[in-house]
Amino acid sequence: MQRDPHLNNAALFARREAAIPRGVGHSHQIFIERGENAEVWDVEGRRYIDFAGGIAVLNTGHRHPAIIQAVKDQLDRYTHTCFQVLAYEPYVELAERLNAKAPGNFAKKTLFLTTGAEAVENAVKIARAHTGRSGVIAFTGGYHGRTMMTMGMTGKVVPYKAGFGPFPAEIFHARFPTELHGVSVQDAIDSLEGIFKNDIEPSRVAAIIIEPVQGEGGFNIAPPALLQHLRAVCDQHGILLIADEVQTGAGRTGKWFAIEHSGVAPDLITMAKSMAGGFPISAVVGRADVMDAAAPGGLGGTYAGSPLACAAALAVLDVFEKENLLQRAEDVGLRLVAGLQALAQKHRCVAQVRALGAMVAMELCQDGNPHKPDAALAKALSAEAAKRGLILLTCGTYGNVIRILVPLTASDALLDEGLAIIGASLEAASAA
Repeated sequence: MQRDPHLNNAALFARREAAIPRGVGHSHQIFIERGENAEVWDVEGRRYIDFAGGIAVLNTGHRHPAIIQAVKDQLDRYTHTCFQVLAYEPYVELAERLNAKAPGNFAKKTLFLTTGAEAVENAVKIARAHTGRSGVIAFTGGYHGRTMMTMGMTGKVVPYKAGFGPFPAEIFHARFPTELHGVSVQDAIDSLEGIFKNDIEPSRVAAIIIEPVQGEGGFNIAPPALLQHLRAVCDQHGILLIADEVQTGAGRTGKWFAIEHSGVAPDLITMAKSMAGGFPISAVVGRADVMDAAAPGGLGGTYAGSPLACAAALAVLDVFEKENLLQRAEDVGLRLVAGLQALAQKHRCVAQVRALGAMVAMELCQDGNPHKPDAALAKALSAEAAKRGLILLTCGTYGNVIRILVPLTASDALLDEGLAIIGASLEAASAA
């Protein structure tokens, strides 16, 4: 295929800057031309290994043949009706299959929407409708979206909340335990009790929302002891427990829902991102009696549960079963962790390597001190890796964490190639 010499990354980025607001950030000034599994090629023909996965959207890789075929088949039937006007069977089948997968020995129902933030927003609406209460407790370092309600729940100001307030009332933040930084499970429990003492009584709290593994917050893993305590507190006070699985769900951690690792069954689960292999859809899955709290017309959306996205999501479920991708997530995680831990042995700047399944992160620090986050090094490492043909993302409250969200369908050879680039890039960035 002959390329237009004027179609290059620099020229396209100049057009992007002229046409698109600066608030839409960019990790890399690279424009994709095509993608295949865990590899992409830019408009200049250069190949990259994709360790970003569209921010946890491509667990099944770019353009998985089964997903593409399912969407093509759906295109030949119908593309849109609005489910509330003319219903369609794929929406119902997808709900049935997710209800069956969600933890908890109780009847469940599922609502489909379009984005992760929309799912979280609707989970709060449902919780308030069911309980008749208004308060919501979230956690420091958590990320829940960019709508006003979800920004309010997000526990990081820059860049998500800066300049956008005021936010909705009666949102409170407990501390999220991070052993590396000296915040224990007991500290988190004490902070929750402090909220009940100082800010809002439990009888006015509708929901406690938590990510089983924080996404933007730095891939901090919620200890099972904390999740079990939250379940007990919610049961004691009639509060609903919401697991925000927008980034962790759809098999990334080795189970379909990350909350399953703890043995805790939440009342509501939100998910999006990888559940449809790149097609926009999100979901709220929860206890049937809770999900039925909203009156007819109180839930829904014009594009919510798009027929194309439902078809893609059903294909994703099939692919996970046929290709045993939950086990593959465990294997990918182990391989990545081994590679990153080898780097940690050589570089004092690696404060910690942590993972749950294939949700893997490397936290960087200055002078071997984990309490001195090195965001500059993380940014330099990401940029250097891109020059060498690897797409990485940073995250964390201080921007000092490298996160890996490579497709689970990537080969071992590709994982090793990516790890080698991380190693070479860390050497170069550390020496600069």
